[in-house]
Amino acid sequence: MPSELAAPSFDLTSRPWLPVLRSDGSEDELSLTEVFRQAHQLRRVVGDVPTQEFALVRLLLAVLHDAVDGPDDVYGWTQLWDEGLPTDRIAAYLKQHRERFDLLHPRAPFLQTADLRTANDEVFSLDRIVADVPNGALFFTMRAGGVQRLGFAEAARWLVHAHAFDTSGIKTGAVGDPRVKGGKVYPQGVGWAGNLGGVLIEGNDLRETLLLNLIAFDTDNLEIDPARDLPAWRQEPRGPQELDEVELKSRPAGVRDLYTWQSRRVRLHFDADGVHGVVLAYGDALAPRNKHAHEPMTAWRRSPAQEKKLGEPQVYLPREHDPSRSAWRGLGALIAGRADGAEQRGEAAVIVRPRILDWAARLTIEGPLPPDYLIRARLLGAVYGTQQSVIDEMVDDAVAMPLVLLHDQDRDLGQTAIDAVADAESAVRILGDLASDLAKASGAAPEPAADAARHLGFGMLDGPFREWLTTLVPAADAGERRAEWHDRAREIISRLGRDLVASAGDPAWEGRVVETRKGQEIWLTASRADLTFRGRLAKALPGSQGDSPPESDQSLEVRS
Repeated sequence: MPSELAAPSFDLTSRPWLPVLRSDGSEDELSLTEVFRQAHQLRRVVGDVPTQEFALVRLLLAVLHDAVDGPDDVYGWTQLWDEGLPTDRIAAYLKQHRERFDLLHPRAPFLQTADLRTANDEVFSLDRIVADVPNGALFFTMRAGGVQRLGFAEAARWLVHAHAFDTSGIKTGAVGDPRVKGGKVYPQGVGWAGNLGGVLIEGNDLRETLLLNLIAFDTDNLEIDPARDLPAWRQEPRGPQELDEVELKSRPAGVRDLYTWQSRRVRLHFDADGVHGVVLAYGDALAPRNKHAHEPMTAWRRSPAQEKKLGEPQVYLPREHDPSRSAWRGLGALIAGRADGAEQRGEAAVIVRPRILDWAARLTIEGPLPPDYLIRARLLGAVYGTQQSVIDEMVDDAVAMPLVLLHDQDRDLGQTAIDAVADAESAVRILGDLASDLAKASGAAPEPAADAARHLGFGMLDGPFREWLTTLVPAADAGERRAEWHDRAREIISRLGRDLVASAGDPAWEGRVVETRKGQEIWLTASRADLTFRGRLAKALPGSQGDSPPESDQSLEVRS
């Protein structure tokens, strides 16, 4: 008598599905169990897109937090740091819960709702969950024709990503969801991580990265209820409806709950060869307002506009990344919880820096890490467009820094780093003014020239600043280091200025009459613009010699 056919299964605890970069530079694909077992030999997880990596690492952290049920405090964390990941314990944990890690399970498939369906039993294209499918831009993609089919491994990765970063917009309603109106559910917001300017701490290998982000449950500025903080696979499988209002007010209960938050309801449709369709609906909407005591992997900004609108004394929202700015230019928000121009923007209180950086600083005070331990603050996030219905850009940048810069007890070096960013901003602004003046002297439009010069200036300072930042170790003299940065920045910007002047052309050297902001008429030439530039730059970046600026017309401000 023939045996019954086995139910389809894709066990994420034992089947390879996580792309990784090994320490020797080779790439591989591993199961959940093997990722933890080999973490010390892996450089990092490699997502299909940067935001996918952020979502996958948070999933791994939820597994690790739950497997060790902690750590409760820095002492428990230090044991893990000294002894290594408890791989046997993690493997036993994954084996215990392996049924909930089955992508194709008939009753409780991984991060899905088994009976999710629309009123007309429609099955939709996988374009709905694959974020690298272009929205109207067919360049630089292998998926210009859309996604017809995915292997189970890749489908699992995009499933995790959809819960974290799915777009907003109108979605097809699921049967049983009371939010459905006319077969549709109107915008409920992006996936939880899509609200964030994600910040991840990277170590020398994946083991270090996971541990550096494994925040202790006794962290005083983070709300964690260990008894109620459960990852998605230890909660009851979701139906199509969202959590009721009472439960939503008490959630998330901690980082395990938050890192696996079910922002969507999903059902993958598959056959023996892979996944060929999806039903994607809204899940548990989580408003980002004042979640700074729950979410550690983003900076937060105070919003006077929302305070006025809601009548609340304080409203904090995630501080999203600006794709036009390199990571080092936002050091103020990372190191000291502040941003340039905060007062002018009406941000009455300090920006709350990512709690994960507070945790890292604590590890050098109460834990085993030396103050000169070098971390990489990795910045990851999505930039949405058209009412958050599409992903326009993805941010992926990093800045390496010694942990001493994060200390509240010794702020000199951290302040030096922040001041050095301001110095760079000033120098680049002066370079842009030079380009603007040269354009005006020749009769050309000033703004395009100034924008190009500023872009070039920041690009040329990028590498040197990142290199200089790593020298801010505990024994360093803050004043000497800042003077060193002045010297390096002035040399770079001066060279760019000389190049601009040399290429200005005869019309700029001959000059023309222009009107200053004070209403005066002057004869502006390349020579005069150059002299003003050199004087302003020497004043902004005096360097180790304390150079005095050459005599020049410092007040030259030409009307546009």
